Amino acid sequence: MSLAHVLLTSLLEQPSTGFELARRFDRSMGYFWNATHQQIYRELNHMLQKGWISTLEELPNPSRKKLYQVEQLGRIELAEWMSKQSPPAQLREDLMVRLRAEAQIGGNLVLPELQRHLALHKETLHTYELIYQKDFAQGTPQQRTLYIHKMILELGIQLELEWIKWLQKLIPALETLHD
Repeated sequence: MSLAHVLLTSLLEQPSTGFELARRFDRSMGYFWNATHQQIYRELNHMLQKGWISTLEELPNPSRKKLYQVEQLGRIELAEWMSKQSPPAQLREDLMVRLRAEAQIGGNLVLPELQRHLALHKETLHTYELIYQKDFAQGTPQQRTLYIHKMILELGIQLELEWIKWLQKLIPALETLHD
């Protein structure tokens, strides 16, 4: 997947300025796809050049902000990308390499990082649960778009719960195990 596909999806949900898109990205897509604001703006320019998006209107000058919308070529690109197969995402987690190094070096040098990750996963879980309560407390939505958003959020909650469970098992064991 490329950043362009993430941005096309976001712009289909709602035409936006680059700033609004970056802010929305941080609060939604950013939970499972990372990009800096600079990368977003750079990609918007590439997508403009390809004809995938256009500017809907120029907002009044001093702001000089552009409102971006998806064009037919962008819809075609997104549909083609959606129809392609992709392998499941490979876990690429720095923490796993640190643990492998811990297994060789010892000394529990990784424990503070594991505890920090545990706190971060708990924090993310709390955020997801707040979003879930706000958006889906009434049960299963009947609208397809909302149902898909709910299922993505439920997967995020399950992943955070599993990380927490795994870390809560790992940390005490490392604290007591010695070579």
